[in-house]
Parts: sequence; C-alpha cells; structure tokens
Amino acid sequence: MRNKSLLIFCLCCVIFHLANAAMLPLVGQKLALQDKNQGTVLMSGCIVLAQAAMVPMAVLVGHRADIWGRKPLFLAGLSILALRGCLYPWSDNRYWLFAVQSLDGVGAGLYGALFPLVVADLTQGAVIMAQGVGAALSTSLAGLVVVHAAYSAAFLLLAGIAAFGFLLYFFGMTETRGLNLALPRAVAK
Repeated sequence: MRNKSLLIFCLCCVIFHLANAAMLPLVGQKLALQDKNQGTVLMSGCIVLAQAAMVPMAVLVGHRADIWGRKPLFLAGLSILALRGCLYPWSDNRYWLFAVQSLDGVGAGLYGALFPLVVADLTQGAVIMAQGVGAALSTSLAGLVVVHAAYSAAFLLLAGIAAFGFLLYFFGMTETRGLNLALPRAVAK
C-alpha cells in the first residue's frame, strides 16, 4: 500500500478496463442495429481486426520497451483508448466502426504486452532486495555459528531454515501459475 507507483498502476489498470470493456459490445450493438442478420459476423470481424492489430503491438513492445521505456508506450495505449471513444460517435458507417475498432488491438495490444513488464518492474525490486537481505544474513549467521559451534551446526541450522521455508511455502502459498497473467487477459475482452 505504500508503493505509490504500484497503486497508480493498479488504478490505471482499473481505468483501462473500465473504459475499454464496454466499447466492443457497444460497437457490436451499433453494427447489429444496421443489419440484425449479420450482427454475429460483424462482431466477429471486429474481434479479428483487433486481434490482428495486437500482434504488431506486442512485437513493438518487445523491441522498444527497454529502449523507449514503458511509460510512453503505456500512455500511447491509454491515448488510443480515449481516441477510440471519441471517434466512434462520428459515424455509424460499418467501415468507419471497423477502422476505429482496429485501434482496440493497438491500445489493448500495448496494454497487454506492457502489463507483465510493468508488474515485474514494480515488484521485482522488492523481491531482489529480499534475496539480498537473505543472502547477507545467511553468511553472517553461518559464520557466527561456525565460530561458536562448528561447521556441522551451521549446515544443520541452514538446513532447518530451508525446511521452515518449505513448510511456509507449502502451507501458506497458493499456486501462482496462471493466477496473475490469466486475470488480465480474461478481463481484457
């Protein structure tokens, strides 16, 4: 809760999805109003267009996020989302709506590719610091035990600490595979 950047990023994630999630269904409804018989086909076309635009955005993020930084790319994704919302009302023409909907792939593609990078950036530092603290304490503690007890005692103490970690992780930690990354993808569409 004290990490301002993490809180801002979480709030921006809520804002992105709050602004984005209803746009595709609204476009689908507008398209279906024009031709009720082709509503499903037109909606599918919107989804395919967006997905096709996401791939180059993921490639762009992969090649440029470390050079340009995450912030300008994330801001571009939010800007494109705002632009979409402003462009949709200009016309009910299906080609216009398809063109504007293709921007969904740009904004959501940037967001989706940047999300794990920003989360890693914001949280990895804390984890690396914890590793450093553990490593520094390990050598100091083991050295102290060797001086006062012996090498065997130091190894057994370190083994006991590892066993405690095993039990803590076994009983206290949930499985993380897919937990964090599956949620944003499911929410994105």
